[in-house]
Amino acid sequence: MTTITRVETFLVAPRWLFVRVETTDGLVGWGEATCEGRSETVRTAVEQLSELLVGQDALRIEDHWQVMTKGSFYRGGAILASAVAGLDQALWDIAGKRYGAPVHQLLGGPVRDRIRVYGWVGGDEPSEVRDQIAARVESGLTAVKMNASGRMSPLASVAELDAVVQRVAAAREVLGDERDVAVDFHGRFTLANARRVAPLLEPYRPFFLEEPVVPENSHLIGEFVRSTSTPVSTGERLYNRQEFLPVLQAGIAVAQPDLAHAGGITEVRKIAALAETFDVQLAPHCPLGPIALAACLQVGFATPNYLIQEQSIGIHYNLGAEVLDYCVDQQPLTFDDGYVQRLTAPGLGIEIDEQAVRAADKRGHAWRSPMFRHPDGSYAEW
Repeated sequence: MTTITRVETFLVAPRWLFVRVETTDGLVGWGEATCEGRSETVRTAVEQLSELLVGQDALRIEDHWQVMTKGSFYRGGAILASAVAGLDQALWDIAGKRYGAPVHQLLGGPVRDRIRVYGWVGGDEPSEVRDQIAARVESGLTAVKMNASGRMSPLASVAELDAVVQRVAAAREVLGDERDVAVDFHGRFTLANARRVAPLLEPYRPFFLEEPVVPENSHLIGEFVRSTSTPVSTGERLYNRQEFLPVLQAGIAVAQPDLAHAGGITEVRKIAALAETFDVQLAPHCPLGPIALAACLQVGFATPNYLIQEQSIGIHYNLGAEVLDYCVDQQPLTFDDGYVQRLTAPGLGIEIDEQAVRAADKRGHAWRSPMFRHPDGSYAEW
C-alpha cells in the first residue's frame, strides 16, 4: 500500500502556497493550495485536513476527497476548498508517479495534443495597453486578458464608460482580427454598469466578458447574459458543482473554476462534465504558480470542452519569483505559438525544485489584495 506518511506546506513568493505529500514507498506529490491574500489561513486548514490522510492509502483519491469535503458538519468555502484542492492535486501527482503515467492518462487519456494559453495584461491608459499587448504578441501569445477598468462608480460616468471602451479598442487595434482579447470585469461592476457597457464593447468582439457581477450575486448573471451577444464567463470564486449549476442555467458560455480553489482535479473534472451538458466551455482561472498550472493542463488534455488556459508568466503580481523559477526543467510549461504541448512525464508532468521551495518558504510572503475606495470613502470592489 502507498501509505501517506507526511504532509508539508510551503508559503513561497510571490503569493503561493505549495503542498508536499510523501508516502512510505518514497513517492512525493505536489499540489498548490494558494488562496490569494488568505494563504496563511489555508495553510492551517491543510494541516488540519492532513490528520485525515496520514496513515491512509494515497491512491484512494475519490474517497479522500469525499472525506475531506464532507467529513465535518460545516463545509465548503474558499479556505476549505483551497486546502482540499492542494491535497487533491498532490494525491493525483502521486498516483501518476505510482503508475508511471501523466495524470491525463489516468483521467481517460488525451483528447488533444496541445492547449492554447493566454496571458494577462495591465495598463491604465490605451497607450500602455498597446505596449503591453504588443509585448505579449511578441512572446508568441495569440490571446490576452485585460481588466475592463479600475475602480468603478456604482453608476458610471460617461468618462468611466468611455475609458473602458477606449482601452478595449486599443487592444483590438494591436491584436487585429486573428487574435483574441478577453475583458475581465473582475466583479467591480454593478449589474447596471455591466449591462450598460457590454453593448458598447460588442464592435470589438471580445473573446468573453468575465465576472460581470460578484459571485454572491450569481442570481443576477442571467440578466447580464441576456443583455449582450458577447460570450460571458465566470467561476474563479465558485468552488463546487452546486455553485456552478445556477450560472450554467443562466446561460454563461465559459466556466472558469480555479484548480487551486475548486476542490482540485477531482472536483474540476466533475464541473467540466456538468458544464458540457450545458454546451459550456472550460477556461480555468490560474494566475498562480507552476503546480496549479500543471494541474489545469492535466485536466485540459483529458477534457473535451476545454477552451483555453490562463497562465501567469510575467504577470505584475509575480514579485520575488516567477512561475518557472520553482521548476527543475522549465521546458514543459513554456509555450510555442500560443500553445503548451502535451505533458508526458508521470504525475502532474513537472519536477519541482524542492531545494528552491524550502529556501523560499523560509522567507515566506504576506501578499494581500489591494483595497479600493470610492471618492466618498466607502468600500469599492477590487
